[in-house]
Amino acid sequence: MKRSQEEIRYWSMAPDALLTQLRSSSAGLTGVDAADRLKTDGENTIQRSRSSSPVLLFLAQFKSPIILIMLVATAISAATGDWLDSLIISAIVLGSAVLSFLQEYSASNAVAKLRSRIQMLCTVLRDGTLMQVPSTQLVPGDVIKLSAGSIVPADGIVLDDTDFLVDQSVLTGEAVPVEKHTGTVSENTELAKRDNCVFMGTTVHSGSATILLVRTGGGTEFGSISAQITARPPETEFESGIRRFGYLLTAMMLILTVFVFVVNVVFKKPVIDSLLFSVALAVGITPQLLPAIINITLSRGSRIMASTGVIVRRLTAIENFGSMDILCTDKTGTLTEGSVRLDRALGLDGAPSEEVFRAAYLNSSLQTGLVNALDEAILSFRRIDIGSVQKRGEIPYDFYRKRLSVIAEENGACRLITKGALSQILQVCSKARVGSVDQALDPAALADIHQRFSDWSGQGFRVLGVAQKSIPRKDPKDYAVSEEADLTLIGFLLFFDPPKADAAQTIADLAQRGIQLRIITGDNALVAKHTACAVGLCVDNLLTGAELLKMDDEAARRAIEAASLYAEMDPSQKEQIILTLKKNNHVVGYMGDGINDAPALHAADVSISVNTAVDVAKEAADFVLLEKNLDVLRRGIELGRAAFNNTLKYIYITTSANFGNMFSMAGASLFMSFLPLLPKQILLINFMTDFPAMTIAGDAVDSESIAAPRRWDIKRLRNFMLVFGFISSAFDYLTFGVLLLGFRANQELFQSGWFVLSILTELMLLLVMRTQKPFYRSKPAPALLYSTIGVGAITLILPYLPMASILNITPIPLPILLALLGIAALYILATEIAKRYFFRARTRVPSSRMA
Repeated sequence: MKRSQEEIRYWSMAPDALLTQLRSSSAGLTGVDAADRLKTDGENTIQRSRSSSPVLLFLAQFKSPIILIMLVATAISAATGDWLDSLIISAIVLGSAVLSFLQEYSASNAVAKLRSRIQMLCTVLRDGTLMQVPSTQLVPGDVIKLSAGSIVPADGIVLDDTDFLVDQSVLTGEAVPVEKHTGTVSENTELAKRDNCVFMGTTVHSGSATILLVRTGGGTEFGSISAQITARPPETEFESGIRRFGYLLTAMMLILTVFVFVVNVVFKKPVIDSLLFSVALAVGITPQLLPAIINITLSRGSRIMASTGVIVRRLTAIENFGSMDILCTDKTGTLTEGSVRLDRALGLDGAPSEEVFRAAYLNSSLQTGLVNALDEAILSFRRIDIGSVQKRGEIPYDFYRKRLSVIAEENGACRLITKGALSQILQVCSKARVGSVDQALDPAALADIHQRFSDWSGQGFRVLGVAQKSIPRKDPKDYAVSEEADLTLIGFLLFFDPPKADAAQTIADLAQRGIQLRIITGDNALVAKHTACAVGLCVDNLLTGAELLKMDDEAARRAIEAASLYAEMDPSQKEQIILTLKKNNHVVGYMGDGINDAPALHAADVSISVNTAVDVAKEAADFVLLEKNLDVLRRGIELGRAAFNNTLKYIYITTSANFGNMFSMAGASLFMSFLPLLPKQILLINFMTDFPAMTIAGDAVDSESIAAPRRWDIKRLRNFMLVFGFISSAFDYLTFGVLLLGFRANQELFQSGWFVLSILTELMLLLVMRTQKPFYRSKPAPALLYSTIGVGAITLILPYLPMASILNITPIPLPILLALLGIAALYILATEIAKRYFFRARTRVPSSRMA
């Protein structure tokens, strides 16, 4: 942004003067001028954090306090003369960091490419013609069009407006949308009171406007305070589980490390060696690859989901996808074809009416606010000539009035034409046209109307009312909502959206996977119930917005939990339903594509929209579907559960194996005259087992593991770590006895034998514990199998290589090696038996609570 553009107090300038200063016009910029300004001012984006740059991502691999302590202790060791061991330890730590960095960087790049497929487009005037361009390509001087649901792409002033209300709470905290209009305000007017301006990041609540952009990118108000206003997204359940797991691991690690260090010093072992050994134990028990495993698993899932038509905007939501047990959606386009068509335009007598259709056609063709399927259905039903009609004003649609009015002049007479939800139209009508006669809208007439409405709704038709009245001509800005009074109801519009042929099967598939489908819609209850029944969705309890409004908090909580269909809901009630279900311990997904869905999308654990949705809905979504299809979601749910399952595999296997080995070493260091393993050997074990562990991200998953939602259970994870950790320790102490008492092994032979056994048992554990089935009945992914075999072969060969001496590893005699292999076989047999009992007990606990 040029400095001169930053300094001008554009809100105090007349629009014409500002257009002149920006070298623009009401017809917008030319394409050439816009391209030149884009080169000068840069793209219309906020400067992103550089934390994802390669250098900072690599440095982030060393941010763990444990790693830093290890490096400091290694430096001290080198300073005291033990430079070779220090060099080896440093190389191993560096190698682990490089391995993790390469995987995370590759995954991050893949995700960035997928996200770039979802672009926010903006309607802009270029060369006097309206066109769609990516919002990143906008420049100062551009003239753009905004309507309900749009996200304001940059800062600017209002050139023209129609009942234009903007939600700018992201900047000002105001809960109520603010009316914006043309004009000027004084130079010293504070931001919240600049009612002639719009600001980047705010959203259009209702109405429409033409905007002259003045500031873009980092020069906007949003850009200048982005660091302060960018809130961290709400923590997902998976992130919460990882955090709680981290607390558990940190506590165990600190206790073990301090205990071992103090005991070794008390037994008068060298301080530096004791420090290196205790810190190496801490490194050994830490699942260092967990961030990389999570990133790889999620990015792999996002790539697969992209191939099925789902773009992931927030990676961590994939795990929540797998935990989701309730999916809420509007019926339109998910359970129905989404191709709404006008079936009939009828008079109050139920007969086809040209007058009603013409009034509806004028209303739809002249309105300039929210683009919607109903208006498109009216305009595509049949074209008529309205060349003699002039638009004189508009009262845009909003989601609380549920009406839209236009003022049309024809043959010198003005009339207000209103269409909308029948109940809302009836609220502003005092008369009804029967034939060519206007009559009072008395109770008998209302009863007849309601009966027709019920009959049509019960057949699955969505019914709108059409009303009108004569109105004086005046300035377009003087028409207000108050004009919608004393109207004459002239007829009905019947719309139909047929159910999808495969909706019933998809709903059944979701139910088999432990997911309830619930419908939340603004449509009337009869239409919604008809659609639900048509696709085989059992509606035991139906809750309407009017009923919910009368309930206290506890009654609402019970009613929301019991219902499977929520009809006639306004945006705030949709959000209330989602929040209540979450409080009732559900993981809730919500699928929506309208501005009225934005609050519910923000509230949901898993938010889903479509590529054709309004900007504010796409921006709120974790997932964007390239097509509106529930079956695509089913596949996404399976991928989410697979990602969750593979992440937990790594956590379970590495923490239990590492905990067992580290506990054994801690205990052995108390009664042995030498360290059971040298720090560099501990780190090398960690490094070598990282290679096959990394491939868990792409491992095959048993069908039983993704059959139901899964959730974190820290208590069970702790029990798993303790049970299988102590089994590992028991065999470690058996190994100690065999080596020290049976073979009278010296220090180097003992360390070499246990080094080999530690790696072999952890590799075998990978293959055994990756499945709840007997390990020979579940086929691992080729990468996991081959990397495990490869590392195992290297481990067996390593003691006999010339380089083994620098690791203080000595050749192992054949009798000892055979004994170690026998212990490993017994360990795997014991683990397999324990696994069956552990997971058999697990199945007696509801699966929705398990991790």
